Amino acid sequence: MDLRMEVREIAKRAKEVSRLLAQLSTDTKNKALFEMADDLEKNQVLLIEENRKDLMAGEKANLSASMMDRLRMTPAVIQAMAKGLREVSCLPDPVGEIVKMWRRPNGLTVGRMRIPIGVIGIIYESRPNVTADAAGLCLKSGNAIILRGGSEAFHSNQAIVRILQTALSKAGAPKEAVQIFSRTEREAIQEMLQLEDEIDLIIPRGGETLIRFVATHSKIPVIKHYKGVCHIFIDETADPEMSLRVCLNAKVQRPGVCNAMETLLVHAKIADRFLPKIAEVLQKEGVELRGCPETRKILSGIKEAKEEDWHEEYSDLILSIRVVKGIEEAMKHIATYGSLHTEAILTSNYQNAQRFLRETDSSCVLVNASTRFNDGFELGLGAEMGISTSKLHAFGPMGLEELTTTKFIVYGEGQIRG
Repeated sequence: MDLRMEVREIAKRAKEVSRLLAQLSTDTKNKALFEMADDLEKNQVLLIEENRKDLMAGEKANLSASMMDRLRMTPAVIQAMAKGLREVSCLPDPVGEIVKMWRRPNGLTVGRMRIPIGVIGIIYESRPNVTADAAGLCLKSGNAIILRGGSEAFHSNQAIVRILQTALSKAGAPKEAVQIFSRTEREAIQEMLQLEDEIDLIIPRGGETLIRFVATHSKIPVIKHYKGVCHIFIDETADPEMSLRVCLNAKVQRPGVCNAMETLLVHAKIADRFLPKIAEVLQKEGVELRGCPETRKILSGIKEAKEEDWHEEYSDLILSIRVVKGIEEAMKHIATYGSLHTEAILTSNYQNAQRFLRETDSSCVLVNASTRFNDGFELGLGAEMGISTSKLHAFGPMGLEELTTTKFIVYGEGQIRG
């Protein structure tokens, strides 16, 4: 079968099975999710062996440290994948939920009911755990999924999908609910993006280059997340010890992920006291600091932050620091350089906290907490399909509800329109 035919055949099967999935009972979906989780754990040795093939190829291809980190499957990663599937099974089934009901003057009762989107295509790089997370969320929300993982994770993704498909069959659900391309040619993506009659939504996860390519070439609606330029603003009233803990976590815990802090904004009134302390803590962890002129007066040994640094998602142990006059200047900086992803304020001032929440235009805004919490699992969604930084049709981590839409339902008693 040639590439074009394979892509179209997969899309055709997904469209057919999506109608069955929309009617699948909650019990069957939950049973399938538990089977999927159990089978991933039972096949841990196989998964690590297949992942090792990808890691060896990645080393030969000189993949970056952050890419290798995302690619690696450990027993802990597999356990987390299984845990995510079980958590999704325990969440309420959104399909069929009546969101709202109201009565019209003519006696009609009007409501909105949640329904699946249909067929979702996900194009992603590196992270094999996305394969299981996306499959579980789509199954519970009644959607068929077509996966196109990166070539660097080919063996890992193929093994995961085979395990998930077997589990689906055992639970009485159609195995075609989860499909993956068996080929790595880039042309498969281009062909997939033309199938607007079969695929309802495309979600790309990866670098900015990939996402812009998908958004440019797709005839299908695309949920976009170009990059994560995440900020923390240290207000003059922030607790110093808490600020050190939060900033260290936000930058160092996993610097290669999209919700890691990339820019630190510090109130000028506390900069002399706070910057030497945070610099010491971060530099002990190997973080390279780059600063504005005011920052470099206090931390004389650090690099100059150039204009391009404020736009940069480093995905590495590098941090830009700017001293600001207050909340107004901090929010202006975020509005200018942010990517609508994640921003946090550390403060003891209630009015400043509330103002930052209201006026900062990003998918997740936090008060006195690390940016690393903008994550579907951490926010109680069980897992996430990705983090949307576009406002249609979802904004922020995409869980079950974000993988549904609503239709109008109307109850009447013979009314006709005059």
